[in-house]
Amino acid sequence: MKKIKIALIAMLAIFVFSGCTFKNSEENLIKVNNTVITKSDFDKAYETVTSNNMFSQMGIDLKNDPNNVFTLMMKEKVVSELMVKALLNDEMAKRNIAVTKEELDKAAKDIISKFGTKEQFMQVLKSNGVNYSKFEQDLEEEIKLKKFVDSIAMVSIGESEAKKYYNENQDKFKYPERVRASHILISANPEQIKAKLHEENKDLTEEELNKKTEEEMQSLRKKAQELYKKVKNSPSTFAKVAKENSQDSVSAVKGGDLGFFSKDEMVEPFASKAFSMQPNTISEVIQTPYGYHIIKVTDRAEAGTYSFEQTKKDIINYLESQDKVDILKNKIEELRQNAKIEFYNEDYNPDNLQKKIKEAAKDNPQVQETFNQPAIQEKK
Repeated sequence: MKKIKIALIAMLAIFVFSGCTFKNSEENLIKVNNTVITKSDFDKAYETVTSNNMFSQMGIDLKNDPNNVFTLMMKEKVVSELMVKALLNDEMAKRNIAVTKEELDKAAKDIISKFGTKEQFMQVLKSNGVNYSKFEQDLEEEIKLKKFVDSIAMVSIGESEAKKYYNENQDKFKYPERVRASHILISANPEQIKAKLHEENKDLTEEELNKKTEEEMQSLRKKAQELYKKVKNSPSTFAKVAKENSQDSVSAVKGGDLGFFSKDEMVEPFASKAFSMQPNTISEVIQTPYGYHIIKVTDRAEAGTYSFEQTKKDIINYLESQDKVDILKNKIEELRQNAKIEFYNEDYNPDNLQKKIKEAAKDNPQVQETFNQPAIQEKK
């Protein structure tokens, strides 16, 4: 399984939140021009962001500890992004920015084609807890935002600019030795199994929980061993067995194929095992935090450097995206400067939240520095 990498998705991330409209039937928190952000808007956005179990796995409680530095940082982030969305929605309405059904269908079709069939794409959505309606909603907002940026200024990067960037950033285009592999995964995380067992029967003692957890782990390992024997005896059936049995739904639809990856993109001992194998060989069952894996290496590639022709399109897209982000940031700042912002509840004022964050982060200078970003402020 590939390691999770945290990346900056620039300004497009603000559209994971629902829209805000003028409401009088519940607590109002902030008014941005003529748009009111309610407690319901905030709660829905906050739930979307904090539902990722990555936080709980790190021991961070974002729902029951309101004065925790991470809770305060997330609250400030959500409030600020809701305010930015309100500013942008207001401006896009003035510019009559809209997305047609034809535009939405074409964009969706382009994305789905990269995953194979629509059925395969739907499986990927399901594995990530997203329904198709939510996918279309987010896609529509993304297209709308792109059209908005284009209405401000058209961005075009020429080949010479792309070539200059390539020549000045050679290190960015080097790649390490890579392996292409497929795998069959039987999910088995003892902590998750134990938690589920405890939820199903709260009367179990710690000793009983540990015993039942071990029994479940052994049962899952036995299942993986049986699948290993099957593909070991008939290697040509690996893709079929992966499609029918692997619990990594993203790769399963592709016969378990993970594509090419470098060693540091994979967890141990998956990485070491894959890089110790030759093409067309199958590993015995190995265990990682994700569960039990059977690996089939299909190809290897030596380290090298991508040519300009191989990367030209990606460079142009990257440079254009950077320019568009700058345009959007400048426009947001302009809108903020001219906006009328009122706070009905000062607990949701980003300035006040920033002060609380600094106070809570006194014993953690790294956190304080990382999140010491300017918030949207009330216009004086």
